[in-house]
Amino acid sequence: MPIIAAEPLRAVVRAMCKAAGSTDTEAGLVADNLVMANLSGHDSHGVGMLPWYFECAQSGSLKVNQHAEVVRDEGPVIVVDGHAGFGQVIGKEAFDIAIARAKQHGVCVMAIRNSFHLCRIGAWAEQCAAAGLVSTHHTNVIGHGALVAPFRGSDARYVTNPYTAAMPATENNPVTLLDFATSFVAAGKIRVARNKGVEAPEGALIDHKGQPTRDPNVLYDEPKGALTSFGAHKGYGMALINELFAGVLSGGGTNRPETNREPAATINCMLSVLIDPARLVEKAFLQTETDATLAHVKASPPANPAEPVLVPGDPERAYRIERGRDGIDVDPETWSQIKIGAERFNLAGAELDRIAGLT
Repeated sequence: MPIIAAEPLRAVVRAMCKAAGSTDTEAGLVADNLVMANLSGHDSHGVGMLPWYFECAQSGSLKVNQHAEVVRDEGPVIVVDGHAGFGQVIGKEAFDIAIARAKQHGVCVMAIRNSFHLCRIGAWAEQCAAAGLVSTHHTNVIGHGALVAPFRGSDARYVTNPYTAAMPATENNPVTLLDFATSFVAAGKIRVARNKGVEAPEGALIDHKGQPTRDPNVLYDEPKGALTSFGAHKGYGMALINELFAGVLSGGGTNRPETNREPAATINCMLSVLIDPARLVEKAFLQTETDATLAHVKASPPANPAEPVLVPGDPERAYRIERGRDGIDVDPETWSQIKIGAERFNLAGAELDRIAGLT
């Protein structure tokens, strides 16, 4: 399997984006975002997305060099249109605006609609946390068919609809970041399993008859199956709320056959709430109470001494150290698909091998 260091992998993404017509700035934002997902252990949202991105760029359902546009402005409440541009650009620009509004007003409620794939939503919560803000984020997906079955259902009715929230770092602890798909696993993790030729996690999938299966191909081949929601009715309920909050309140729409696009695209809508905690509590209390809570939770004696209690964000930080040191393992099938994607814009696969340091 190709092991590629982070910087050569960023160079691969930049080269592909520029071949598709992106500016240097856009190419850099996409590269940094995707490779950070890989570094964080989330290969589902890393460079394995490139084949789909460039299929959509070729079809026109992903539009390069677009920018976030505020289309409704009520001061601390804004609506942003992404014009089907790269989510790595739309997200960065939209949250720059939202952070400034939250600093000004104490809070900002922002709805984003019509952005191409916003990728790892945790990146935007991290951007808010770096500015000292608390944030929560509800996301849905439109533009292509559903992937996740509702509780008690036997076919897909919505997509993976992640929920994300973050508390800023203190002097003693890094950012506490919660970021998860409301499906049993992210759809990209099924893609990774399929590309590696391994089974999906038990409980993650049902076939077209609603029966449990571990075959990742059911998400891609007819007759199609579906992902399940995590936690049965609980994950389903959260997914539905995210669908309504993100799709309805942004004006972007919910995932139904009527909102599918032709050609297909991965379009995100999002509802985010950013809060300046200084408007609620004194900084000293925020810091000491956060630190005390995290210490209290992590002090629980581990059931397995080799697996101590973690807090949200700890696994990603560990992966960043490991993969930053050892490189990123890109499975052969994914690397082959990436090269095919590059060839859509006349960038030879052999050139990608060279850029990645594989030849």
